[in-house]
Amino acid sequence: MLSSHTFDSKKTEVRNQTPEKELSVRICIVGCGALGSVIAAHLARLPEVEVYAYEVSPSQLCAIQQHGVRLSGAAEFTVKLNATSNPWEIPRCDFGIFATKSQHTRVAAEQTAHIFSESGAVCSVQNGLGNEEIIAEQGNLVVRGATTLAAHLIAPGHAGFEFYSTLWIGPFEPSGTPYPRVVQLAEIMNRAGLEVVALEDARGAQWTKLIFNSAVNAVGALTQLHHGAATRFASTAALYEALLEEGEAVAKALGISLHGDPREMIAEGASKPGKRKVSMLQDVLAQRPTEVDFVNGAIAKRGEQIGVPVPLNRALWQLMKGIEYSWTDPS
Repeated sequence: MLSSHTFDSKKTEVRNQTPEKELSVRICIVGCGALGSVIAAHLARLPEVEVYAYEVSPSQLCAIQQHGVRLSGAAEFTVKLNATSNPWEIPRCDFGIFATKSQHTRVAAEQTAHIFSESGAVCSVQNGLGNEEIIAEQGNLVVRGATTLAAHLIAPGHAGFEFYSTLWIGPFEPSGTPYPRVVQLAEIMNRAGLEVVALEDARGAQWTKLIFNSAVNAVGALTQLHHGAATRFASTAALYEALLEEGEAVAKALGISLHGDPREMIAEGASKPGKRKVSMLQDVLAQRPTEVDFVNGAIAKRGEQIGVPVPLNRALWQLMKGIEYSWTDPS
């Protein structure tokens, strides 16, 4: 499983913490883009973990199969792992980690359901709301996940890893996932050098990330301002705050206590060096469908269902859908 490349010091720490005779654990990464690559590469360094990547992007798949996954930035190493575009080539896995774009969740869940049948547990680390519900339709145990890990693709098979951050995970209640399974996954990922916290209720962490994204991603995509510039410009900073307040009102009405303040997440991201384009802006520039249905659209839908005013989230969702529609040449 491991390549002959030289890793950073974390690899030695991981090996020293891992029993030599521990039984193998199989984990499948569904969607090995930037974030999926970061998680897969860290897990693949563990001698007791077999990592499989399900990836349908031909260029990304070819690069991973030929050269492995390379990380640059916060971590610098290259590692080999099993990658395929045929889900039937992947054996039964103990855990799955979904890192696809949210709009691809349904197809990916249908294609990979057999991999996690019986006792396999599937963790979504995706943006927005609704992914867990889609995955659970296949009858799998499901785990909520939320993270501010930042990464981007530099080239096929090569991810720029911007900084380490916490990944919060917890049971997706309707699927009946036992909490000890969540703890087991968290322990494995922590041994791999990631920062993972298991929570009995991860809704607060998920909603904090959702509310953060409803402001930073949508505003960045519509204005084409990078994170720091939008934070420092008075007009967009005020729009950030108004969107945060809408999302917080919906969460409060749903009885969800946020796991931190999204304003602190915005400030932290804005303080990082460089002019990073938010993921939704990257999709707009490439004329790819965005995740706005799962972010602003999801907040607008939930708010309207329970009678909480959400005009800004509704407006930003409509504007983003208009941009997407423009690519179809409606004339």
